[in-house]
Amino acid sequence: MRQMGMNRALALAVALATGCGIAAAQTSVPPNEVAPYKDTSMLKPPAGAKVAVIEWEDLECPACAHAFPIVHEAVAKYHIPLVRHDFLIPGHTWSRTAAIYARWMEDTIGFDYATDYRRQVFASQFRIASPDDLKQFTEAYLKNHGGKSLPFVVDPSGRFTREVEADAALGDKLGLRETPTILVVTNRHWIQVKDVMQLYTAIDQAQAEAAREGGAPAAHRNAAR
Repeated sequence: MRQMGMNRALALAVALATGCGIAAAQTSVPPNEVAPYKDTSMLKPPAGAKVAVIEWEDLECPACAHAFPIVHEAVAKYHIPLVRHDFLIPGHTWSRTAAIYARWMEDTIGFDYATDYRRQVFASQFRIASPDDLKQFTEAYLKNHGGKSLPFVVDPSGRFTREVEADAALGDKLGLRETPTILVVTNRHWIQVKDVMQLYTAIDQAQAEAAREGGAPAAHRNAAR
């Protein structure tokens, strides 16, 4: 009985220590605003990176439009990867299609082209009220940027749709409740950026954390998904 009691005490101590470790591994800027996420196992930088920014965005979301240039300027300044995911807000009528268009462009034209398309969609949200408006905007964008055009069927195999839905499902697994959801991550730590104007502060904190974890943070080209 005594041995069993000691084992239980040891198990409790381990559980408490583990729990404390988990709690210590997550912070936010501003402080004390960490969301109650469900599964944070995906909050890691890409292989070879010490620090990265992970973002879920909805192309119809005004707050995402505000965050877009700030996020992209930050990752360019710090030379760290951006892992971008799409998320679909219920009630938004054209963001899914816009994300599919962007993935088609990335696949058939190029990463930078698709990123600029996303940038222009965000900047033009006030002009896009429906899927028809989005199609007209996209056709004009393609024509004015290389004389290109949308194919009759953009996603015949459904691959781009599945990719968008997989991103959204990953956000559901995390338990995100808002867009944009922006996190600065290291291999052992993540910082939720509740105020995008404090993103640089979060990256500075993460780089200091990565240095303590072992080795100075390395520079990496930006990457999506």
